[in-house]
Amino acid sequence: MDANNEPAAHAGEPDWGPFGRPLFNDAAARALSRVGVVDVGSNSVRLVVFDGAARSPAYFYNEKIMCALGAGLSDTGRLNPEGRRRALAAIHRFQLLARGMGATPLTAVATAAVREAEDGADFVAEVEKQTGVRVHVIDGKQEARLSAQGVLLGWPGAYGLICDIGGSSMELAEIAGGEVGRAETSALGPLKLADVKGGKKGRRAHIKAEIAKLQEALGTQRNRMFLVGGSWRAIARIDMERQGYPMHVLHEYRMTATAVRETVKFIEESDASDLRSRCGISGARMSLVPLAAEVLLEVVRAFRPHDIAISSYGIREGLLYGQMPQALRDRDPLIEAARFSDNKDSRIPGFGRVLYTFIKPLFHGAKPEKMRLVKAACLMHDVNWRAHPDYRAEVCFETATRANLGGMNHPERVFLGVALLHRYKNKRSGTHFENLYDFLDEKELLQAEVLGKAMRFGAMLWLEKDADPGELVWQPKKRHLTLKLSRAAWPLFGEVAQARFASLASSLNATTQIDVRD
Repeated sequence: MDANNEPAAHAGEPDWGPFGRPLFNDAAARALSRVGVVDVGSNSVRLVVFDGAARSPAYFYNEKIMCALGAGLSDTGRLNPEGRRRALAAIHRFQLLARGMGATPLTAVATAAVREAEDGADFVAEVEKQTGVRVHVIDGKQEARLSAQGVLLGWPGAYGLICDIGGSSMELAEIAGGEVGRAETSALGPLKLADVKGGKKGRRAHIKAEIAKLQEALGTQRNRMFLVGGSWRAIARIDMERQGYPMHVLHEYRMTATAVRETVKFIEESDASDLRSRCGISGARMSLVPLAAEVLLEVVRAFRPHDIAISSYGIREGLLYGQMPQALRDRDPLIEAARFSDNKDSRIPGFGRVLYTFIKPLFHGAKPEKMRLVKAACLMHDVNWRAHPDYRAEVCFETATRANLGGMNHPERVFLGVALLHRYKNKRSGTHFENLYDFLDEKELLQAEVLGKAMRFGAMLWLEKDADPGELVWQPKKRHLTLKLSRAAWPLFGEVAQARFASLASSLNATTQIDVRD
């Protein structure tokens, strides 16, 4: 690495431009290739084992046990006895699982219930004695910072207010410029609210008073709000059901203040059992949703965010982010994940870079946010080759729209999916996900189609990862496309390749010219 902690370019390797060279092959990233994290919350205990590209890791294993450690804490001052037993059993199981996965030692943290209970220290000691897992009890502001770091794992450029609700507490933290700012905590978790006296009226007064304190500490917050936590995700899932939203990916789902109000009313008017079944929410979680909804209403009313985004990333991801060197944090999570997939699953790892260079002239003048999608598509163009040819296009679409890929909103997922679909198929009609195309306007759909057909054609000129297939020259005003083939690639320009080039030209509404380059 150089003095700026940026990896040195390999000899003879072209510059990646604004995307930077991927870092997952470096030693610092390999050390994070499989990390196990246990989150001992007031309501649940979860094990997550991260694997894959360190900057945008996949969930190698993910298991949650609803223990309700914090149930009744306000009255007794102690952890719930049955919850304590279940949590200990869960952590013992997780330690054995992690050992078998090569993900030990586990990083374990406990939040509000354990830090507030008079027997919390005794519980931590018992866990270590029985399982060997050392649990670190974090305070409220540390919890807020970890949640904020988790959001930064998925959105490096995110700015606004993080709002993380657990069983016994709710945390707020500011983020901007890749940094975590002021952080605050409150006793607004639904398990605590269940013990507030005076029914709904009493809870409303309590919630309003607590949020007023947070508002005084944090000041005006009119940017984006990121919601973290299982109860918020359950409310978002219900909002999706209420609106008939066609995609079921919670991460980066957007809500408005109006939608929050309407969904809270929808929850109040619906049969809880029926709603739980329709939305796939557990009974334990559903019992907390009405209380969490009361908090969300007041949070949105008080802070008035310009929009609301759901984050599937929180404390566990924040712990991983905290272990990353800055050079790794600075990388684009989407590009890192795509490059990792190219390296792991493509038939010729590295050819995605050649393909990107080849088709880039078709997108001259495109904004950086579009070019990163073009780059990701090229890196992922061949990662699903093992799928049956009859289903390969649909598998590609589903990979883009459903896989754990950070740094994308839902329309961007669909753009990437349509492009990868066209990598294997000329037409996109007749699939079972045509309703998702509505996320894009006609211009964006055409761009995705052109990208996919360009990849479909460029893959026919496949030589090796460092090949020189030639170049494309696109004159958009003249609607003229020139293909300049290298002599080495000329024999590859057979009948199928010619047909795919013609299909690309048709989508561009272009005349064509073919030259052989010396």
